[in-house]
Amino acid sequence: MKKRMIIGALLSLGLTGCATHGCDTSVAGSPCRADYLLYQNDMLQAKLLINERRAENDELASALLERAAREDTSGEAEFYQAILLLRQNASPKQVDAKLDDSADRNYPLAIALQAQRAGKEDQEKARACRARYEKLDVATSGYPSFPQALIVVNQLISPVN
Repeated sequence: MKKRMIIGALLSLGLTGCATHGCDTSVAGSPCRADYLLYQNDMLQAKLLINERRAENDELASALLERAAREDTSGEAEFYQAILLLRQNASPKQVDAKLDDSADRNYPLAIALQAQRAGKEDQEKARACRARYEKLDVATSGYPSFPQALIVVNQLISPVN
């Protein structure tokens, strides 16, 4: 049940962003629509692979995210790249760089994870991240709230589902 809730939250947060750079993605058969559909497919596949938590999936998930990042304007791809880096015990600088890129695009889960990571060492930065999160459109609409976002983030970075 938890797995379904996490996947639902990921999909609702992730596939709402448009990576089209001003193109009309509603025109069937257009190159713009094809690029958008491929971007969505890459992100969906990468999230499913990441959620499986199998190390042998990391290379494919990383490749999908790298390709998706070329079209992504929401910061979602960089966030999931940061998740993979965290799971692989990469250097904090690498993780923070991806999170910063994602948060600079106002991706809600990246900002929530920044707040959580900062809370261990810098309470002021954690408060600033939380305040920034609270100003996002997704937060002012009530879903996901900051505590809900932290639940999703913790599920993603935990070693088991």
